[in-house]
Amino acid sequence: MGLSDHLHGIIPADALYHLSGHFDMVGDIAIITIPQELTAYRLSIADALRSEHRNIETVLCRVTGSAGPERTAGYVVLSGGRTITVHREFGFSYHLDVMTVFFNPRLAGERRRVTMQVQPGESVLVPFCGVGPFVIPAAARGANVTAVEQSPEACRWLAENVRSNGVAEFVTIIQGDAFDPSIYPDRQFERAIVPTPYGRDAILDIITPMVRPGGTIHFYTFRNRRQSTALEQEFEKKGMVVMLRRRCGNVAPSVSRWVFEMRKAT
Repeated sequence: MGLSDHLHGIIPADALYHLSGHFDMVGDIAIITIPQELTAYRLSIADALRSEHRNIETVLCRVTGSAGPERTAGYVVLSGGRTITVHREFGFSYHLDVMTVFFNPRLAGERRRVTMQVQPGESVLVPFCGVGPFVIPAAARGANVTAVEQSPEACRWLAENVRSNGVAEFVTIIQGDAFDPSIYPDRQFERAIVPTPYGRDAILDIITPMVRPGGTIHFYTFRNRRQSTALEQEFEKKGMVVMLRRRCGNVAPSVSRWVFEMRKAT
């Protein structure tokens, strides 16, 4: 039985048409977006969601998109109340409070794809690292990871996650603005994983000089398909070897998240 079936007879058919069965799960917290046409039925939708999925403890409704240095969204609690959870992903556990830190569960497969490329002993830089979903798998593969995050709250959870996943000896946490060159150690990295926030592509000019010649950059950005093609050409003109350009999720009509895997010219 689907969510619409649970709500049949509770929500009028013409309004039920606008309901999407899609939602995100962060640990045992469900995050849904409810269109304006269904605002009056938000609590009924939350109750139906918990009836259908017994593992859900809290239902949040997203009311604003991610914004600010912490990249946190705005939520309204519809059911339950606890917003601290443990999210498990490919054998790793991430403690976090969804109200105060950014976490995107939809990138699980992409995170695994990238971190499986990391080699033991590599030096890896991860700016905008959040609570550690790129950092911890890379460190678990034996890399020495420098994790940069501006949000004090995210850094607090990151430190806990690094300890609880048993990789503390491989991770250096730097709380600070990724755009401030003075916060970085005076050495070059063999790999950079850059989950760039929307509209902050200028970070690539900060990170690239810190990657050694022949090193790898996994750079995430938001573009439409035509723009991503033009950006690939731009990178190649700058001497980067683009090994992969891959779409990894839609964020708006015609706008997608793209990852560029590039090797820095020797």
